[in-house]
Amino acid sequence: MISSFLTISFLATIGSVMAQVGPAAVNLRTAGNYAILAETGITCVPTCAITGNVGISPAAFDLYYWVLPDSRLFREIFDSRVKLPGKLHTQDAIGRAPPNFLNLGSGAIGGLTLTPGLYRWNSGVTINSDVTIAGGASDTWIFQVIGTLTMANAVHMTLTGGALPKNIVWVVTGAVTTGTTSVFQGVILGKTGITLKTGATANSRLLAQTAVSLQQATVNN
Repeated sequence: MISSFLTISFLATIGSVMAQVGPAAVNLRTAGNYAILAETGITCVPTCAITGNVGISPAAFDLYYWVLPDSRLFREIFDSRVKLPGKLHTQDAIGRAPPNFLNLGSGAIGGLTLTPGLYRWNSGVTINSDVTIAGGASDTWIFQVIGTLTMANAVHMTLTGGALPKNIVWVVTGAVTTGTTSVFQGVILGKTGITLKTGATANSRLLAQTAVSLQQATVNN
């Protein structure tokens, strides 16, 4: 009888790992081809390390200060002249409903563990201490922030259980700011500016309808 119980529990665990938990994935369409995509400008306080494509329209940016981690200087960085608003407006992340979690922590989510699901805050969100995003490799998260998203200095988002940055989407109506030496996980869909301060790292994509500003920062797609 003990052996049978252990077998059943083991099979249930396998099933829970394989099944997706969370909302349907956000379709980024062709915007998903970029590590950074902006409309009004991309700036870098040198040096900035980026893995992936960079696109901007209609503004331009100076390639001089951009360096890829593997020394392929400039190879994947270009002015794509894309029609950015159309690329971002076609995704439906901001309109998903109903949320599984509404105004969690009244917008102060430092120290929390975030399981798969659809989250919504009708105000800004602050992250003043480390956050854990826990789930499997196929699980999904959508974080709807109706306001600003601010991450304090030296704060880290940690992924556990196999969670992947590409399955985490932060859709933010206000400015997004990550503090010095912070580590951010997930795709940012920003209606306004995205700023990574000195030594900050973002794992996945920065897609902004205005500007992206990097200060000696790293973007890993």
